[in-house]
Amino acid sequence: MAEVGRAAVCDPGALLPGGFWAAVAVWLERPQVANKRLCGVRLEARRSVALPRAAAGPRPRSPGEGLGPGHTTGPAQGTAIRGPGESQPRHGQRENRREVDAAARLAGGSGPAGEAGVGESDFPASNLDSLWDAFSQSLDGGHPELLAFLSGPRAGSQPEAPSELAVVLRTLIPKTGPRCPLAVPRRELVVQDVLNGTVTFLPLEEDDGGNVKVEMSNVYQIRLSQIQEEWFISILIFCSERWHSDGIVYPHPAWLGEELLARLARWSVESKKSGFKSTLSLISIIKYSKMYQMLKEKYKDMVKVWPEVTDPEKFVYEDVAIAAYLLILWEEERAERGLMAKQSFVDLGCGNGLLVHILSTEGHPGRGIDVRRRKIWDMYGPQTCLEEGAITPSDKTLFPDVDWLIGNHSDELTPWVPVIAARSSYGCRFFVLPCCFFDFTGKYSRRQSRKTQYREYLDFITEVGLTCGFHVEEDCLRIPSTKRVCLIGKSRTYPPAGEVAMDEQRTQYINSRRGRPVSPPGEASVPPPPRATVGHAGHPDRHQALDTGAATGGAEIRADQLWLSGFQPREKAERVRNCATLPRDFIDQVVLQVAHLLLDGEQLNTGSASSGSSKAWNRGGSLSLAEVARELAGETLQRLKRECGGLQTLLRNNHQVFEVVNGRVHIRDWREEKLQRQPHSEAKRRLCSEAFKTRVCWFYSHHPDGCVLPSDSCPFAHGPAELRPPRTPKRKKPVL
Repeated sequence: MAEVGRAAVCDPGALLPGGFWAAVAVWLERPQVANKRLCGVRLEARRSVALPRAAAGPRPRSPGEGLGPGHTTGPAQGTAIRGPGESQPRHGQRENRREVDAAARLAGGSGPAGEAGVGESDFPASNLDSLWDAFSQSLDGGHPELLAFLSGPRAGSQPEAPSELAVVLRTLIPKTGPRCPLAVPRRELVVQDVLNGTVTFLPLEEDDGGNVKVEMSNVYQIRLSQIQEEWFISILIFCSERWHSDGIVYPHPAWLGEELLARLARWSVESKKSGFKSTLSLISIIKYSKMYQMLKEKYKDMVKVWPEVTDPEKFVYEDVAIAAYLLILWEEERAERGLMAKQSFVDLGCGNGLLVHILSTEGHPGRGIDVRRRKIWDMYGPQTCLEEGAITPSDKTLFPDVDWLIGNHSDELTPWVPVIAARSSYGCRFFVLPCCFFDFTGKYSRRQSRKTQYREYLDFITEVGLTCGFHVEEDCLRIPSTKRVCLIGKSRTYPPAGEVAMDEQRTQYINSRRGRPVSPPGEASVPPPPRATVGHAGHPDRHQALDTGAATGGAEIRADQLWLSGFQPREKAERVRNCATLPRDFIDQVVLQVAHLLLDGEQLNTGSASSGSSKAWNRGGSLSLAEVARELAGETLQRLKRECGGLQTLLRNNHQVFEVVNGRVHIRDWREEKLQRQPHSEAKRRLCSEAFKTRVCWFYSHHPDGCVLPSDSCPFAHGPAELRPPRTPKRKKPVL
């Protein structure tokens, strides 16, 4: 036994020992938070068990006797302990082939991740009892060292009483990719001893005969101890000299003793609890990992040809991850319902349309609708159906023949997606990924200060879904975004015959939201839509399919067809309010005025000036934004207030001249910029090279002392002779 790390834990909030077990729960249920080479974990079963009492001495074994109960029928019914001196078949080619086959069988399993008692493998979670019994017999039959390791430091305090333990069977799922194509899931028993403050991880291996063995070489333990009022967390390895690290599921001991230990110590004293579900809790993580890697490889070239101004790395891989999630969700739904045809969908507020393109390419019939056409739409090809039009929730905007409605960052349509799905047909389901906070007719207003705004808004959308008659489930996606919680309505809380009563409930709820925010003065309340009658398959036959003309503004929607007055779809032409559309002479005037203030009234040049003056370069002082604003004319301030961010945005946009730090404005000193410059990525260096000398140096033209940098070091042109024409990079049209 070897201790690979120990950390003293400062506990001013008196959170221990409870905080320790909260930290252990993170490592048990979400190990990918610390180990980035893991995709996730599947908790298969949990049981309360008793550790056998240590015998007076080990029972001698006959020369040919194994360490476990021997081979029995079924791979989960024989569990033994593989000693450190025994061969380890996982290193051989035959064992690798067997593990790859096992991974293929795992990927074909069913059942939601994290659901106790459901297995994705050859040995079901229901056999955990027999698995533990076989392991206990092996311990009692001649492994006092491992039994003592499991029992912890206070094992001898009550020699007659068996220890009460919690045992969890979990599957660790590594990330797969080109660098680790043979990474396969691995199982382990996790033994939690609350009384002794230990949690022990026992990796399981299955031999060719079907016997499941505990791999003693890779047994490790996390332990909490208290010495003279001071708490310590330590990590111990049972057989350190035989430890085998694959760098993925079994990390290096140094990583356990440093990285993992530091995280556990920090998590143990963090009082803040997450109000969200575990990542990917509703689908198979194994299937998701395979699907994501496949889609990522298939659509990676989109990053190279992205024509929008948004970050391609973020948006492409985010939509790939969302598509992977939906494809697995729908695959498992088809298996549950016994369906053969792939589900149809409509993406409301589809934006760049990439999610629609991926889902359509993968065989799901569907379309996307957005108020504004994007440049990238023309690159997808005719198989991707994208429509430009505004959706106004009404009897004219329904989708009775569609299986799923998607609201991916759908802004003002987000609370309406469950309503539209519920009224489209009894069989219509929804998926929403909320981002911006909208109510039915405007911005969402907070009501509870005890919750974060994000958590409160998610609860509001959940409330909408429940009121519309859906069982609403929540999950966390694995996407590069802070807003990654999705809400899913797959089934109804009422039978088809209850559609009329449920629709009246929806109408009452929607009308009750009137006033949050308040409708314009003098606007009369619009009567609720006609009462629904249940048609075939429970579909209310008053609802009609989406009228394309109404959606695109080609036909007016009557007042009696609206579900709630006051709804405003986004404008077709997106207003730019970042000071970029202000007249150039107005911007130049404000820049000169602010620079004059910072330089303490020194006269600015209005033409060219030579750099390299012998006197000290005047870098000016600093002023707060409020002080600068007080010096500007009222008309100028009013004009700036109509832009998002106002004065601060204008100054930040003029990065060459100013820097704004903590609400104070300074003249930028480019000598410091060169000293503090960090190495850039290849793409960043290429961008800087293309922009070099394409704009005139403001300091060369206007600063009393000229530019602080010599011409060959300044990225801006010192006079018209140095100006280079801006280069527009050519983008290749992708073959999609």
